[in-house]
Amino acid sequence: MMAFAKFELLGAVSSLLYPPVCTICLASVGAHEYLCDDCHAKTTRITPPFCATCSEPFSGAIGGPFTCANCSHRRLYFKAAVAVYRSRGIVRRVVHDFKYGHQRHLRHLVAQWLCAALDDERLRGRKFEVIVPVPLHPARERERGFNQATLLAELVGERLSAPIKPALERVRYTTTQTAFDRSERMENLHGAFRLRRKVDVQDLSVLLIDDVLTTGATLSECARVLKKAGATSIYAATAARA
Repeated sequence: MMAFAKFELLGAVSSLLYPPVCTICLASVGAHEYLCDDCHAKTTRITPPFCATCSEPFSGAIGGPFTCANCSHRRLYFKAAVAVYRSRGIVRRVVHDFKYGHQRHLRHLVAQWLCAALDDERLRGRKFEVIVPVPLHPARERERGFNQATLLAELVGERLSAPIKPALERVRYTTTQTAFDRSERMENLHGAFRLRRKVDVQDLSVLLIDDVLTTGATLSECARVLKKAGATSIYAATAARA
């Protein structure tokens, strides 16, 4: 009890010395908040119509669920990849600062955006037996100091009360995906992942976790490996959709 009281006191003193501010504009915010109301209002949510498979928004007039042309013309191994926010403006900046700016505390904000995907009807109410973060290559993880997908998966696991299973490993260091089109991304990633030794996903329902969904190539390759190993149902959730 004394140790807990001391921790509470230190937290209170820290709040007095360093009051919480918006991570974007430095305006005052409440405790455990990361964006002020004005900056939060500038985040862009994905609204219907959007692709039921990859969450890609569509600007036209479509009345019901649909699959976009990019998904309908290729094989994807996940049932759906869900994102609720666009990787634009403030969302993109926060994710970038979290991943590359060593601002690990921002994982809580990014995880809030990711957890919003769990309320999407494609995921709502589903029972996932394991949560699998998309792995980084060991060299890249050493360079960054952490795997952002693992940090996010841990917070999602708390929300779902589901275990985290680092079932996959990245065995091939791939060049950046940004310069490739969709077909090149798929080719670039083929064989980049494998199941870890002594890991069993047979007959399990899996939720894949990553920070940003671009074309779905990374998630699909991870899902392919899991499906080949016997996973029965694979969905994915990310914080944002590029």
